[in-house]
Amino acid sequence: MRIVAGEYGGRRLKTLTGDNTRPTSDKIKGAMFNMLGQYFDGEIVLDLFSGSGNLSLEALSRGCGHAYCIDKNFQAISIIKENVGLVKAESRVTIMKKSAESALQEFAAKKQVFDLVFLDPPYKEQKIVAQVTFMLENGLLSDHARVVCETDKFFDLGEIEGLVCLKNQLYGNTRITIYQKEAVSHD
Repeated sequence: MRIVAGEYGGRRLKTLTGDNTRPTSDKIKGAMFNMLGQYFDGEIVLDLFSGSGNLSLEALSRGCGHAYCIDKNFQAISIIKENVGLVKAESRVTIMKKSAESALQEFAAKKQVFDLVFLDPPYKEQKIVAQVTFMLENGLLSDHARVVCETDKFFDLGEIEGLVCLKNQLYGNTRITIYQKEAVSHD
């Protein structure tokens, strides 16, 4: 697994071993960023099931400003720290060992806002619609926020109120769905 493009392009990242994680492959990650746009301009990233930090570090490499990497697994947190150190991005990453729900509660209390959100939960624990709804209800998504969801190919998230589906693409056993926050008209 490596960073595909940008400032850290080509750097190899460490990944978790075992059956508990499904790191996003370089091919899927490349396709995902092709759909999002190749480069960014200071956006704030939330990676709610961070695993190795792969997606966050790719986003930072391509110009995002800061990333919040959340994972409840101790080994994942260790790997994220190692990978952040490999690319020397310590000042640009906040790593939190928490469940997705407690992290979202904390962000809501702090009124934190995100521009780009990655949701790649363990398939059996998938609560994406509830988590996105919580983010919308608590103002955690900026006006132009995009939400990238990775699910099993058989699971289609469908429409999520408050978001517009930009892409819904299959890659082997993986479905990538990208949403954007619906523009609010100020009539």
